[in-house]
Amino acid sequence: MSDTGSHDTDTLKASEQPFVQHLKELRDRLVKSFIAVAVMCAILSLYPGPAQLYDLLAAPLVAQLPQGTTLIATSVISPFLVPLKILLMAGFLLALPVVLYQAWAFVAPGLYAHEKRLVFPLVMSSTFLFFTGVAFCYFFVFGQVFKFIQSFAPKSITAAPDIEAYLSFVLTMFIAFGLAFEVPIVVIVLARMGFVTIEKLKAFRSYFIVLAFIIAAIVTPPDVVSQLALAIPMVILYEIGIWAAQIFIKHTKAPEDKDTPAGDA
Repeated sequence: MSDTGSHDTDTLKASEQPFVQHLKELRDRLVKSFIAVAVMCAILSLYPGPAQLYDLLAAPLVAQLPQGTTLIATSVISPFLVPLKILLMAGFLLALPVVLYQAWAFVAPGLYAHEKRLVFPLVMSSTFLFFTGVAFCYFFVFGQVFKFIQSFAPKSITAAPDIEAYLSFVLTMFIAFGLAFEVPIVVIVLARMGFVTIEKLKAFRSYFIVLAFIIAAIVTPPDVVSQLALAIPMVILYEIGIWAAQIFIKHTKAPEDKDTPAGDA
């Protein structure tokens, strides 16, 4: 009886060891990610500095305001908190490749070879597409949207936006465009995991066009420019996703899938 109890205890301890090791590895990965973000924030705090980061972020709006007009702060601590938030946001974005690599390194040992071929390209592609969406929003959309809005402002009104409201607007737009540019990744994952077929994705094309414009109308300001700037890329990226999914499925099949004739699938 005692031998059985001792055996069960040893088995329990043996099963606990891998779990504890995973927790330790997860902790180490999180610490490394935090250090990467902290290092980027420290570098940005020295150059160009939080205030200059905010000036850079506000440049598309300031360029469209009447000459001599600046943004205002309606809260006492806003001039301190808002640049600090932008510093943290910029530090996280710059450290994002390291954070995603740590996530990849944590899950990679438990994946099969064909699954690794699936995950790693998706992690890198999703990072690139998110940054592309943010850059597209900053360099193109903001200028066109602010110009369009200011063209409707009466001459008797002097626009002086609040810096916290502007930060909230910018973050919303960055997230909206960053996620919108992830459409090809979503399409590829859905097709590769077998949730939908390529034929169904093609058949859903007309519905997605309507869905893209509905999403754009919800998440963007009520102006035609920003809605078109979000909806049209989503539609184009959906088509790219369908094309990429066909190639991706072909090159990331499991060995047993490759041996299966196409007619038997």
